[in-house]
Amino acid sequence: MTFSRRSFLAGSSALAMSSAPIIGRAQGNDKIIFASILDLSGGLDIYGAPMAETTKMAIDDINDAGGLLGREVELKLYDAQSTIQFYTQYATQAAAGDRAHTVHGGITSASREAIRPTLARFKSLYFYNTQYEGGVCDYNNFCTGSTPAQTVAKVVPYAMNKWGKKVYIVAADYNYGQITAQWMQRFVKENGGETLDVEFFPLDVTNFGPTINKIQTAKPDFVISALVGGAHVSFYRQYAAAGMNKEIPIASTTFGVGNEQTLISAEEGDGIVASYSYFEGADNPTNKKFLERLDARLGADRPVMNELAVRSYEGAMLWAEAVKLAGTPDRDPVIEALRSGLTYNGPSGAVAIDAQTNHCNMNVYIGDLKDQKWNIVESYEAQPPADTQLVCDLVANPNQSTFLFENGLAAAGID
Repeated sequence: MTFSRRSFLAGSSALAMSSAPIIGRAQGNDKIIFASILDLSGGLDIYGAPMAETTKMAIDDINDAGGLLGREVELKLYDAQSTIQFYTQYATQAAAGDRAHTVHGGITSASREAIRPTLARFKSLYFYNTQYEGGVCDYNNFCTGSTPAQTVAKVVPYAMNKWGKKVYIVAADYNYGQITAQWMQRFVKENGGETLDVEFFPLDVTNFGPTINKIQTAKPDFVISALVGGAHVSFYRQYAAAGMNKEIPIASTTFGVGNEQTLISAEEGDGIVASYSYFEGADNPTNKKFLERLDARLGADRPVMNELAVRSYEGAMLWAEAVKLAGTPDRDPVIEALRSGLTYNGPSGAVAIDAQTNHCNMNVYIGDLKDQKWNIVESYEAQPPADTQLVCDLVANPNQSTFLFENGLAAAGID
């Protein structure tokens, strides 16, 4: 895996420290602390478990290469148990107790917003490595996951060209689902389509029978789903049981990032379309080697890799390269290094930090599900976080620490 940097003007001593050769596994007690807070149990563990595996692999890779600046990186891994209260508790522990040099964590937008202000207050560098609805504008927070302008903007016109213009939206009832549904409606309208209805569901809902009946009555050309979590997998099973998957196809902005395709049968899932910044079929040598190493590491227990898992790995490696470039793990120099144009060539392709937003430019792919595997049918290189760029400029105003879409797109000035 290779790195590049652009216009980073650090002192010569810092650069000398970062470029000094380090051979073998890192030693010593002066450790650099890396904290991870993820859902390893509860309804969101379908996302958290693969993310934790790749986070552990990243830290092992860093230490096996000699650590950072001659120091071992110690991973503190916390299980938030799909409970917001624990996110707040562990964020405080990581920042004030562990004095972590960086915290990577959060899956849902609710969990992100529970810990982001805490980490900003303690000045603990925060990485959110999850695909989300966009709109975070926070100098202390780097968002490496894809946003709607990168993925929803691709899958909506693709599905409309494939199936038709009439769309029915189902989504999770919290920030991600609500705001992503607004982006869906915007992109449907921009592409000459019509949204017939939008329905939202709490994360613990498992009965979708009434909604499936409504979809049958509405007769859309396709359904687009932003459902989230283990309970919502029931929608796809019940949809197929009603024979609807043979009549009205599904596109999604969430199906697959929890490896839901392995939780339902091929017959239930065949034909679902989704868009993410990573599928296992990403055709580059780095991805091939990454998957081979995962196979050797985990064997038959290896989960299917998805955007959330790979972004967890790539987020850790972006941070590590910034530490080397800065010559210190301290927050401010690392942030400066990250915002200098740092690019990491990982399994998903080139991932580059956009200094205006602290988000990433990234490759984006559309996948078509067949026999529980994603086949890449479209790819787009170096897609910017254009949605967040509409409302955020950390170059002009680096003091921001805001979630600008909290009250919806209209409140943020986006019609």
